[in-house]
Amino acid sequence: MATSKLDATTGDFKSLLGTQMDQSDNIESLSPSSQPDSRTSHLTTQIDQDTLQAFYRIDMQVKKNLAKVLAAFKAHRVGAHHFSSVSGYGHDDLGRDTLDKVFAQIVEAEAAAVRVQFVSGTHAIACALFGVLRPGDEMLAIAGTPYDTLEEVIGTRGSGQGSLRDFGVDYRELALTEDHQVDFEKLAASVTEKTKLVLIQRSCGYSWRSSLSIHIINKIIQLVKQQNINTICFVDNCYGEFTEDKEPTAGGADLMAGSLIKNPGGTIATTGGYIAGRAELVEAAACRLTAPGIGSSGGATLEQGRLMYQGLFLAPQMVGEAMKGNYLIAKTFESLGYATNPPAPAQQREVIQAVKLGSADKLVAFCQAVQQHSPIDSYVSPVPAEMPGYDDKLVMAGGSFIDGSTSELSADGPMREPYVVYCQGGTHWTHVAIALEAAAAAIGPATSPDKP
Repeated sequence: MATSKLDATTGDFKSLLGTQMDQSDNIESLSPSSQPDSRTSHLTTQIDQDTLQAFYRIDMQVKKNLAKVLAAFKAHRVGAHHFSSVSGYGHDDLGRDTLDKVFAQIVEAEAAAVRVQFVSGTHAIACALFGVLRPGDEMLAIAGTPYDTLEEVIGTRGSGQGSLRDFGVDYRELALTEDHQVDFEKLAASVTEKTKLVLIQRSCGYSWRSSLSIHIINKIIQLVKQQNINTICFVDNCYGEFTEDKEPTAGGADLMAGSLIKNPGGTIATTGGYIAGRAELVEAAACRLTAPGIGSSGGATLEQGRLMYQGLFLAPQMVGEAMKGNYLIAKTFESLGYATNPPAPAQQREVIQAVKLGSADKLVAFCQAVQQHSPIDSYVSPVPAEMPGYDDKLVMAGGSFIDGSTSELSADGPMREPYVVYCQGGTHWTHVAIALEAAAAAIGPATSPDKP
């Protein structure tokens, strides 16, 4: 059925895109130093059958997730009165409390806390970890080293002031296999009676591994529970929301957390994050956000209610656009000889697309090209710099309407071998196509010794 649908719409899709775009139009938009050669100028103006099929599959995924969002809005009778908020302590905030219920239904969790007080995904994750772990407990990371910003939370880097280790929480991590996969053989014998929590990072982060599918996450959870039924399975869900038709809590995760300026904010939530899962664990995490005795009952939404509701409604579509952009990035740079993760034919599992550039100069040039084709601060030229929470210098392109939003198009990477750029988000796949065409022109095809 999908094939016949594609055949019927191919002509209209191509005419809408304008596949016979005049090449002079492309060149005029680029600086003299980044004009494309014959190998790069046409890459993103050609839409073939494989791309149409990939886009159609993504659109069908968007439809499934949007149906879940609409069903939750309907079930909880969301109305304009939910956009109002209270001030001060935030007691009896109807809009906030209803949003928690809506979010919990969408992700099939007992409870959720969606709050503007979370300053980032790292903050939401930290609240979850500090909320449920106690001195003498052990946390086990099962997908290699966690994302850079969690290292100081755990205590594996930095002064250790206020880290989990500083509070007496033990930490272990399982290395990935040689082919960058979760080591299920070691995992099958790694959970002990002391293991209070297993950390499952869904995203690849700044590592060259596949992001975890819901199927793999479910497999991990089942294996952990076989060893210790009481071990809490916690998922860092950043970048993964709405990329499949279920979330980790629908497949047995006890708790998960993420950011609203990533997928579930739909590009318009101005700040915030969420935690979701078993009700008692969500409340424990909320008590670390506010205070014991207050928990989820406090916290004013500060007139942000409409943006969070509307952002949640838009989220499936925005994630779909980012996934289409990822596909184009992978396909374009594979044709230029670069290694990509995930490769173009693979299923998209998050809104991050990695390209191994093999050169510091190419990493900077790539990010500068993306910045030059961003709606905000296009005149700014990104350079490598120190960033709070990271060990290496980073170069970041992020001309977004919301500072730090990775739902909008951004590109960044740590200044370390093998110099991988991580592209994230995108409100329109067409915008991604424009930016990546400029990036391809700026760095050119992969050649030895830069070719991965």
